[in-house]
Amino acid sequence: MTHIASSSLPASSASFASSNPAPLPVLFVSHGSPMFALEAGDTGPALTHWGQDLRARYPQLRGVVIMSPHWMARGVRVMSNPQPETWHDFGGFPPQLYTLQYPAPGAPALAQEVLGALQQAGIAAEADVRRPLDHGVWVPLMHLFPQADVPVVQVALPVGADAHAVYALGQALQSLRAQGVLIIGSGSMTHNLREFFGGQQQAADYVVEFSRWVEMQLQAGQIDTLLDWQQSAPMRCVPTPPMSTFAAVLCLGRWGAGAKPHYLSREVMHGMLAMDAFALQND
Repeated sequence: MTHIASSSLPASSASFASSNPAPLPVLFVSHGSPMFALEAGDTGPALTHWGQDLRARYPQLRGVVIMSPHWMARGVRVMSNPQPETWHDFGGFPPQLYTLQYPAPGAPALAQEVLGALQQAGIAAEADVRRPLDHGVWVPLMHLFPQADVPVVQVALPVGADAHAVYALGQALQSLRAQGVLIIGSGSMTHNLREFFGGQQQAADYVVEFSRWVEMQLQAGQIDTLLDWQQSAPMRCVPTPPMSTFAAVLCLGRWGAGAKPHYLSREVMHGMLAMDAFALQND
């Protein structure tokens, strides 16, 4: 595992506005490999610290709305399961990983609010009462809220949705931030699994190049460039359109123009999994 300029929440730049605790920030997390649940690196503790700070500054926190690209559906679906199971949706990992549980409650009432916000924006959506938590949700949440006591609602990424469509989803949901809801996009900033099992330890140049390209666009507020990443970004980071980019764009949509990123981590694991995590908030 390689560590690159990883940082926890800086008090000077990423502190929340205590005089006006609403709305909540938006968070993007790279969940990387399922082994992130056992191998926390620097990113896990950074998420835990950030989660503790969030709860202290925003006692009105009442739930999480999260999109993981490991749930892709035909049309928009919203998890309304009151007690979602921990789904070990992967294979070939150490037995210990399959014993982990994240028993966070669901939030059917919040799910209805999500459905209402989407429908008000003209986006058709349906509830899914049986959906479990995939590892793109419970693995990062294990670090962010280890007590598993914050209710969770997951939203499916529509099959075939491009970055602009996902951005529209985020725009429809961002009003929830002023109502005690933390919006999270979960993905992997880079995700080239064809190289994951090769045993590489040093961070690949293209991984750093892509990750810092995203950070540069975020810092500059270049949302249009991010939405059209396929024409502008270094492209070797993933073998298929990156799930992470959709999740990151979702965060942008949920926050809106003018947001500034405050990085929790820039770690690289296994040489090609960028574990970037950042909060989006207005200065």
